[in-house]
Amino acid sequence: MEKKEPGTPPPREGRLQPTLVLATLSAAFGSAFEYGYNIAVVNTPHKVLKSFYNETFFERHGTFMDEKVMLLLWSCTVSVFPLGGLVGSLVVGLLVDRCGRKGTLLINNVFAIIPAILMGVSKVAKAFELIIFSRVMLGVCAGISYSALPMYLGELAPKNLRGTLGTMTEVFVIMGVFLAQIFSLQAILGNPTGWPVLLAITGVPALFQLLSLPFFPESPRYTLIQKRDEETAQQALRRLRGWADVEDEMEEMRVEDQAEQAEGRLSVLNLFTFRPVRWQLISIIVLMAGQQLSGINAASTVERLGRRRLLLVGYGICGSACLVLTLALLFQSAVAELSYLSVICVFAYIAGHSIGPSPVPSVVRTEIFLQSSRPAAFLVDGAVHWLTNFIVGFVFPSIQEVIGAYSFIIFAGICLLTAVYIYEVIPETKGRTFVEINRIFAKRNKVEIPEKGEEVTDAGRHLPSLPAKETSF
Repeated sequence: MEKKEPGTPPPREGRLQPTLVLATLSAAFGSAFEYGYNIAVVNTPHKVLKSFYNETFFERHGTFMDEKVMLLLWSCTVSVFPLGGLVGSLVVGLLVDRCGRKGTLLINNVFAIIPAILMGVSKVAKAFELIIFSRVMLGVCAGISYSALPMYLGELAPKNLRGTLGTMTEVFVIMGVFLAQIFSLQAILGNPTGWPVLLAITGVPALFQLLSLPFFPESPRYTLIQKRDEETAQQALRRLRGWADVEDEMEEMRVEDQAEQAEGRLSVLNLFTFRPVRWQLISIIVLMAGQQLSGINAASTVERLGRRRLLLVGYGICGSACLVLTLALLFQSAVAELSYLSVICVFAYIAGHSIGPSPVPSVVRTEIFLQSSRPAAFLVDGAVHWLTNFIVGFVFPSIQEVIGAYSFIIFAGICLLTAVYIYEVIPETKGRTFVEINRIFAKRNKVEIPEKGEEVTDAGRHLPSLPAKETSF
């Protein structure tokens, strides 16, 4: 923690000012909501879409598709989305460095609006290929927004509200999934007439963000530390905080900038070999893999109870629910009442995942890296997220077919191992500045971050310097 002079008043607590709230809504609705919508939108009307594929094939070739061809095409329609997400996660580091956090979100809307148009006209054009191609583009869009959005919100928020704003990513993803399931009901748009509109709706959040987000400020941290524009960063902070005196927060960012000069700009390759961020990197890999491999694809609570506690409680509930579910499934043929216990376990699992593993990693991954390493770290984070997402969807059905109910023991084991790692390695980050959090990790990494006013050296006692012109690649 930074040392305070005697008689220095405590720092002012950040509040949910209108500019901050509206910027969050614009960014989250246009990015996270859209991501959630596209996860679920093709699930319910799959029979209608398969029928369109078959009819189109018949008009071209005079015969209906073979079942294996249909299965292959539909598998491609579903699985290209996470593969597109992987591609998006690999380019996001370069984009957020060169275009800024807000600029990246605005550019990313292209990957949502174009697919929305293509899917909307696919029925008239009699081309199911447009749907598959559009799903690739939407995956790229999701991969970029999944990393750029938490980065943007985390850097806009005051430290006492980072948890609240960080969970908005997951909140809007859930809202997108929910509305996609509602709209895709047969009585609404999940029918032969309405499905082009159902798929094209994904362009609405993107258009909203494209029209509204330019009126809100870029990340002050990006503006000051990477663009070296102190005046614009100060103006942005004044708009976001609602008061004129933002010198304390500006000074905090200058301290972070001093630490940044020691770190240099980190590429992904540097990140894997750079000792001062070793445990931070391992931590986001564990959190992202644990989130996906635990078996599932309360905002003010995060600030009250803390990130670490919510993660531990959440994984504890999930692991316990998986173990009890395994026993219930094994013995429900003998004791019919155990089927009710299975349902309770499923709801308990969803509740546990919603407490910690779903929302909290989005907050923590922003907090445990400084500005220079954050883009490269988010690239790794996104790649792990989408790869494990794809692995679960691809491998789990086969595992379940071979070992049946015992497959949930695997998820319970993953929950347990992730919880142990969190308990041993990840500190509580609630209410701490980015530099304070990195000083905690510096002790584990056996390096030191220079204190305010110290000279940055290349000696082993401080962070080793790296070339300042490195990009995220």
